[in-house]
Amino acid sequence: MLDSAGPTAFYPSADDSAITVQEWVYRQLKERILTGQFVPGRSVTLRGIASMLEVSPTPVREALRRLASERALEVHGNRRVSVPTMSRRKFDDLCAVRVSLETLAAERAMPHIDAEHLDRLRRLDAEVDDAIEQGDVNRYLQRHREFHFSIYQVGSAEVLMPLIESVWLQFSPFLRLVIGHIGVDYIVDRHADALNALERQDHAALRFAVEADVREGLGSLTESEWRDLDAATRQQGEAPSQ
Repeated sequence: MLDSAGPTAFYPSADDSAITVQEWVYRQLKERILTGQFVPGRSVTLRGIASMLEVSPTPVREALRRLASERALEVHGNRRVSVPTMSRRKFDDLCAVRVSLETLAAERAMPHIDAEHLDRLRRLDAEVDDAIEQGDVNRYLQRHREFHFSIYQVGSAEVLMPLIESVWLQFSPFLRLVIGHIGVDYIVDRHADALNALERQDHAALRFAVEADVREGLGSLTESEWRDLDAATRQQGEAPSQ
């Protein structure tokens, strides 16, 4: 059900002590989707997820409904759920939405990013680079997302961030699939350009860097690579699941 590189169990931390079991389950499942540990096209059972998280089926059922409403999962009539498969048209639409939302969020955040925040973003970017060099896919996906979200959350994020998160939930499993089958060579890191733009308070340069970070790399997938990914998705969808 999960990518073999991913964790097999999560337990509430001290920071989670005040949240409900349902909210905790939702957060754990969302993190697994964002790091691509659920495979596009392969269905899993409600009971299997409950067993994995060591909780009853009830909070799992509610968490899955929330994730389905965010289009991160598809709920099937046999108590199974799956990450939707990716088509080229859907991919193009997601990229267009990401560009619109994320360039707006970045521009709104720009006036609020000070020197201390820039230093933190530089450290995150260094970790992204190191993860790419080491081939650590989980850490790359986590730090890449943290870099972007650390910018967007600073601005007027109350409306934009839930929308951005919803798009990333739909996008991230496919990103993990691409890395798994094509490797990290395609990754084009525009973070340094974004950092320079933030430091100069250059709105146009920031928009360009964010859009390029979204579109480059995955946007250059060839027809042959798309066929290989389609075949991989079908093969994984046919694999045994819990």
